[in-house]
Amino acid sequence: MPHTLEPAKLRRSALDDAGAFRVLARSRLSPDPVAGAWNAHATAAMASPARSDWDLNPELRAELEAVGTRAAAVLVPVVARNGLTVLLTQRTTHLKSHAGQISFPGGKIEPDDASPIDAAIREAEEEIGLERNFIEPLGYLDTYQTGTGFRVTPVVALIRDGFALRCDPSEVADAFEVPLAFLMDEANHQRHERIWKDKPRKYYAMPFGERYIWGATAGMIRNLYDRLFLP
Repeated sequence: MPHTLEPAKLRRSALDDAGAFRVLARSRLSPDPVAGAWNAHATAAMASPARSDWDLNPELRAELEAVGTRAAAVLVPVVARNGLTVLLTQRTTHLKSHAGQISFPGGKIEPDDASPIDAAIREAEEEIGLERNFIEPLGYLDTYQTGTGFRVTPVVALIRDGFALRCDPSEVADAFEVPLAFLMDEANHQRHERIWKDKPRKYYAMPFGERYIWGATAGMIRNLYDRLFLP
């Protein structure tokens, strides 16, 4: 059914229908990670990120380039419900980086990981107990550089309903879902500002009830919107 829809109708259907989302994602996401983005031996040119915490602050790019990079991968889990949702986590407050923030399941790419997909699925299993047989990877978003020195490869996946989560209390305080339709509505893509290293820094924020989605996570969600839902 979704194969026969016009592009605009397919995008609308993809907010509610898993089959339509699968078709849209496979047609508009990258089937492979950006060359070199997760390879520790890649040259800077090969691994140049397309997105970063500096997207709204190009004048601060020199600060970004000075922090170094560590390869990481996250899972962008779109849950196949009647009205698709995105599964997010709230990090615990005692972690050394991004404490208490809202994020996607994920973490550093280890030497034994064959690909960013393997790393993202492994981390999702470790952090929230999401079993791999519920995960259908669909493609990659653009590589994203964080101001804390992570070069992140986001893996978009469709999550079959029926899973049960078991959050690791040492890393994850909570896991929750936000309607995909809310996150893919550009009206909800706010631009906020705070002082960072004595300089004003702008960033995307998508407040949802008591949840404050911002920074790199919001930037990757914006990338998902740009890749899938812009004409």
